Amino acid sequence: MRSNVESFLCNVLQHGDGRSGRLTPGGMLYLQPWSNLQDVTTAMFVLVTHADQLAAARASLQCGGVRLPPAQLVSFARSQVDYILGKNPMKMSYMVGVGKRYPLQPHHRGASLPSSKNNPGKISCGKGADYFHRSAPNLNVIDGAIVGGPDNNDHYDDSRGNYQQGEPSTYTVAPIVGVLARLLPN
Repeated sequence: MRSNVESFLCNVLQHGDGRSGRLTPGGMLYLQPWSNLQDVTTAMFVLVTHADQLAAARASLQCGGVRLPPAQLVSFARSQVDYILGKNPMKMSYMVGVGKRYPLQPHHRGASLPSSKNNPGKISCGKGADYFHRSAPNLNVIDGAIVGGPDNNDHYDDSRGNYQQGEPSTYTVAPIVGVLARLLPN
């Protein structure tokens, strides 16, 4: 199992056969077109966890002829978090509500419909579609949600109908919580 994890991490760190993603021109790990950031956040969680295990053992990650110290693994994870939070070609945070520019139309029903406080009546499916097809920003900001993310050329289409890039999920946010906790200064 350890060799599988280390082989995966070597690929993530661009020191393997490339089966576990390539970097976009802007530096984001890219593995798939549908909700890529779910894989990025999970890989970064595995990366920082393994880095801490290596540091405790006073060891490094061996990727073929390249030896990567734990600090280099953590540095790569930090670069991916920085990318997600706005240090990228689009200068956009992919975490909703964070930074000066973030997705305004995530593919999320609760975000695109009016709140029950402001609109206490029932919203039928047909009426919900009217809200879905609006070109205006979502009526509710889902602070902390992370959308699927940009494509392999660092482009993000902020359109509610673009579910591949714009759909947020708990399985994208959950691993980044651990990564952010690890990256906090002691």
